Amino acid sequence: MRVVIQRCKYAKVSIDNKEKSAINKGMMILLGIEDSDTQQDIDWLVKKILGLRIFDDESGVMNLDINQIDGEIMVVSQFTLFASTKKGNRPSYLRSAKPEFSLPMYDKFILSLQSAFNKQIATGVFGADMQIELCNDGPVTIIIDTKTKE
Repeated sequence: MRVVIQRCKYAKVSIDNKEKSAINKGMMILLGIEDSDTQQDIDWLVKKILGLRIFDDESGVMNLDINQIDGEIMVVSQFTLFASTKKGNRPSYLRSAKPEFSLPMYDKFILSLQSAFNKQIATGVFGADMQIELCNDGPVTIIIDTKTKE
């Protein structure tokens, strides 16, 4: 699994010009899934995300996690996170899991994150053509890949 986490002041996802969901201060997370991903990857990633100290404390130092600021989280599936650009100019997405595997894993990720966070997680719609608007705060952008956690 690979995620791109953006600390944001707000984020919203729209489909066909209709707002699907929105959050205020928190994290906008793009999630990529590959065939080798497991529940262990989900568990490790959820713990890592919720423990990330990327929010400013009273001194302006990134020292607080998402719970400490009472933030919100949005997760959107993003198969292009596993794009390979080694050959030519047209990216290959062979590493991205097919929908029959990635959709259940996406759902499991959302449920695991929601359970550990103890708050509703805002989402897009898996496989939909979505428009995402956000105000990246900082900017702070973190990339985490479960295959490089060691």
